[in-house]
Amino acid sequence: MNKFWIIFLPGVVLGMLLILGSNKAIKVTSKNEFCASCHIHPQATTSWKQSVHYITRSGDKTGCIECHLPPKGQGHLPAKIKTGTRDLWGQLFKDPESFDWEEKSMLENARKHVPESSCLYCHETLFTPELSKEGEEAHLYYDQTEKTNDLHCINCHLNAGHYIEGYTHEGNESFGMQKEEPEITYDEPAKVISFKSFTEYIPGSSVSFEMIAIPGGDFNMGSPDDEPFRDEDEGPQVRVKITPFFMGKVEVTWDEYLAFYARTSSEGRSTDTEGSRSVPDADVISGATPPYGQPDQNWGMGDRPVISITHHAAETYCKWLSIVTGKTYRLPTEAEWEYACRAGTESPYFFEGDPKDFQRMGILASIRKNDTTKINTFVVYKGNSPAKTQEPSAIKPNPFGLKNMPGNVAEFCSDWYSESTYSMYPDSIVTDPKGPPSGEEKVIRGGSFRDEAGNLRSAARDHTRTEQWLRTDPQIPKSKWWYSDCYHVGFRVVCEYDEKTGNLKPET
Repeated sequence: MNKFWIIFLPGVVLGMLLILGSNKAIKVTSKNEFCASCHIHPQATTSWKQSVHYITRSGDKTGCIECHLPPKGQGHLPAKIKTGTRDLWGQLFKDPESFDWEEKSMLENARKHVPESSCLYCHETLFTPELSKEGEEAHLYYDQTEKTNDLHCINCHLNAGHYIEGYTHEGNESFGMQKEEPEITYDEPAKVISFKSFTEYIPGSSVSFEMIAIPGGDFNMGSPDDEPFRDEDEGPQVRVKITPFFMGKVEVTWDEYLAFYARTSSEGRSTDTEGSRSVPDADVISGATPPYGQPDQNWGMGDRPVISITHHAAETYCKWLSIVTGKTYRLPTEAEWEYACRAGTESPYFFEGDPKDFQRMGILASIRKNDTTKINTFVVYKGNSPAKTQEPSAIKPNPFGLKNMPGNVAEFCSDWYSESTYSMYPDSIVTDPKGPPSGEEKVIRGGSFRDEAGNLRSAARDHTRTEQWLRTDPQIPKSKWWYSDCYHVGFRVVCEYDEKTGNLKPET
């Protein structure tokens, strides 16, 4: 008996000490100061102290673990061990200067580090008295579709834990308002009398853009069976003939799109020299409503490609541009887009290189040191972008003179999407195909700033996802002009080579 107590009592004491020590360790490692000792993101602490989770009416401040770990009893300790192990590994073996913190702060990545259960633990009531009508509609939509639509609180409240300058999730009535009188205003559009590249002018604005003459020709549309990263919808290959057309040298920029928006938005507003609202412009096109939030993601506008707009908005812009210039502008067909992207080549890219050598694949990506100079020269993509769109000057053009066809932003085409589009064409050569007669989603082509090299191939196809890209739009009905959850797609215009642009004898 005495021997039992000699062994038992020290064991109890040791167990209690371990429990108390563990609890003490958990408390110490749960403090904000401890988190900050490993997390050396230079903006993390500053942006947290500027956020609504730090500056509160009650004075209570939300700490790191309250957002970044699930609540106790809901997987808290396993998540803490996993997160701590990952952070310790990063602290010991990784170079913090190599991290793209801005990319890690974007929604796709932030969602991985903010458990939904943590949001709901503190915010038990979704329908508070001070909630706006739009907020009620948004929370009702979330409540109804949370489990099936993969919604997350930070889809709409990304800046709750860390302040983001310029971030807004509300009606943006002042968006697109001209603040200064332009130095130059064009009185008339370009006059095109032959099949040569030209500079187009948008009358009544200071905006111009370059259009490249794309010669006609034949090419194999789609990819061969052995092309790396090939998808089934890229075949079978089809021999296609394309007649000449003009195409925008770069993707439609914010400057170009805002010239349209300022004159056709649903409020019918234009701007006088004093910067105040005046009578509606007399254009026959009715344009977009004001956006909800900041469509450019605070990345900047100007020469960057327009993003967050819907396929309908892009088509409406083309109709408006046709009216104000007297030409025939439209979205490219899928065949025209691939032909222009390839620029006479039959390889995966219009430049030399194997997609497998450019693709960063898994854990070996940091070990393999493949030469990416070539792809970095011609494309803005995940491998060289700071997780956002870039201006056209960042890269060089393809052999036709077109910039960023494979990257920067993916681009709308006019065709309906189908996995079996190419199977519907005959075995003989097809002239200017326009895709299926109907469908549910539209084709988009090219990769974007967030894509790996495999998605940048000339034959790679994708399509719009209308419902998914409007998940967090709180308006009822949802906007037909602005995507709330898609900022990697833009568009490029085509101008037909017809009697309005110097083609007195159109090809038949």
